[in-house]
Amino acid sequence: MIIQSKKVWIADQFFAAAIEMEDGKIVNVLPYGSKPADVDYGDKRIVPGFLDIHCHGAYTFDTNDAHEEGLRNWTKGIVDEGVTALLATTITQSEEVLTKAVANVAKVMEEGYEGAEILGIHFEGPYLDMKYKGAQPEQHIVKGTVEQFERYQAAAKGNIKYITMATETDDDFAFVKYLTQNGVVVSIGHSAATYEEAVLAFANGATSMTHVYNGMTPYNHRANGLVGAAFRLRTMYGEVICDGNHSTTAALNNFFMSKGPDYSIMVSDALMAKGTPIGSKHIFGGNEIEIYPDGSAHLTSTGGLAGSTLKLNQGLRILVEEAMVPFNYAINACTINPARCLGIDDRKGKIGAGYDADIVVLDDNYDVLQTYCKGQAQL
Repeated sequence: MIIQSKKVWIADQFFAAAIEMEDGKIVNVLPYGSKPADVDYGDKRIVPGFLDIHCHGAYTFDTNDAHEEGLRNWTKGIVDEGVTALLATTITQSEEVLTKAVANVAKVMEEGYEGAEILGIHFEGPYLDMKYKGAQPEQHIVKGTVEQFERYQAAAKGNIKYITMATETDDDFAFVKYLTQNGVVVSIGHSAATYEEAVLAFANGATSMTHVYNGMTPYNHRANGLVGAAFRLRTMYGEVICDGNHSTTAALNNFFMSKGPDYSIMVSDALMAKGTPIGSKHIFGGNEIEIYPDGSAHLTSTGGLAGSTLKLNQGLRILVEEAMVPFNYAINACTINPARCLGIDDRKGKIGAGYDADIVVLDDNYDVLQTYCKGQAQL
């Protein structure tokens, strides 16, 4: 199959090109019009498929629910916002609940599903800080141990690829080093770490930070905190929720312009409430949440932020049109940067020969006209 446009995102620019896809891969990138095209998108923008590495669920399904069909419905539906790959993300809960959750993801990955590719599991908690726990249920927060994690990873059949943890609770960073040596990306989050503790965590293997600005020590000019570390450690990845609610557009601009084009990662942190009506209530991690008119999720008990219903195509629009972030910074944050963070940038994250044929066609207002997952049209 060949698709083409006068605006294909290649080498940090829009370029007139045709993309030839075969057996799920991009096999050729050719001059526009050089071969008969199956679909000509004219001057609509064609960009790489989006990767969401921090998302809990959608359409009333939460990863912790451990329902096979809920997970399959999620991967099938999420393509409408341009997501072609994701990490199914857990929330702190009992060992029994989390074991069932990760085993369910592994089972669906093994048995098959449609739509966006499940890259693995993002294990958010239970190894977190109590003060910065956010919506994570405190009764299940524990100190991380290799022994317990090995039980989770066995249930997940090795599919836990990324973990959010409060690294300052890890004695001599022994757990961090174990995870890193075993191919799990360590991300500092829901953490009370100081700037200095963050630098040491980085030196001992942590390579990312979870939803920067949220669930972490704030920036102060004399106590720089994790936010200060996110700015200063420019070769450390940093997730950021780009809905304009978790952080102002000015804060988004500050983060992206400090971080540069290669280490920022857009995430949705979306909950089961994505795709449900405003005002609807759900149980998340054992706590009731309500969806506000701006699409944000809040704990009904305290009013505190508890996640989002952000669609990544709208996050891209917010970054470019409202936060005034350069387009290459913004598009990298949901394509090649998360792929590189996970070590799969040899097949995901850009349009090029040999890469998975994960492609999104955007209208001028950032609506998704078509999504291709491994060469298969989804919409």
